[in-house]
Amino acid sequence: MIQSKDDYKFYVDADMRARGLEGIHSITLFKRISAFLIPHPWRFQELLRKAEYYTNVGNSIRRKIIGNSYKLLAYRYGAKCGYSIPLNVFGPGLCLGHIGTIVINGGAVFGSNVRIQACVNIGAFSKFDENWREESAPEFGDNIYVGPGAKIFGPISIGNNVAIGANAVVSKSVPDNCTIIGANRIVEGKGSIDMIHYGDESKIPQESYVMRSR
Repeated sequence: MIQSKDDYKFYVDADMRARGLEGIHSITLFKRISAFLIPHPWRFQELLRKAEYYTNVGNSIRRKIIGNSYKLLAYRYGAKCGYSIPLNVFGPGLCLGHIGTIVINGGAVFGSNVRIQACVNIGAFSKFDENWREESAPEFGDNIYVGPGAKIFGPISIGNNVAIGANAVVSKSVPDNCTIIGANRIVEGKGSIDMIHYGDESKIPQESYVMRSR
C-alpha cells in the first residue's frame, strides 16, 4: 500500500517497468493526448496510483478533496476501459494487459508484479453462502499471471510465481511455482516465469528456481 511520496514514485515506476516501459516519462505526448480519446490501461493505472497516494497519505482537507477527485477520475476512466478495480488492491508492478472487463473484489490482496488479462473476475463467496465472511476474497503472492477469462473466488491463498491459465476456475488455495488450468487443476513447474515483466525487481524469483523451470 502506498504510504509516502517515495512509495508512490516506486509504484508508478514499477508499474511502467511491468509494461515493458522505462518509466512514466517514456510515454510520449501523443500517447498522452490520445489516451483522452481512446481508453488505455496505463492511463487508468496512473489515475489509480494518484488516487491511492492522495487518499492514503495525509489527513488534510485539501488532500481529501484531491484524493476523492482522483478516485472519481479513476473510476470513471476505469468504466471506459471496462474495469471495476478498487483502491489499494495491488502492490507495485501491476500490468493490465488490455482494455476489457476486469472485476476485482475490494477485499482481494495482491503482492508485487501482477499481469492481468481481459475478462477476469476475482471475487468473494456470495453473502448468501454459509461460508461467507468479511475476508472472503482471494489473497495473492508475488509474480502472478492471470490469463483471459479466469475466475478466482473465495477465501483462498494463491502462492508466489503462479500462472492462472485462460478460462481457469480457481476456488482452492494454490502453492508456489505452478500453473492452474481448467477447474482447480494444478500443474507443477514453470509457473509465471517468462510470462510477466518484473516491475518490482526485488521480487524476481531465485536463480535456482528460474534455472530449474527452464
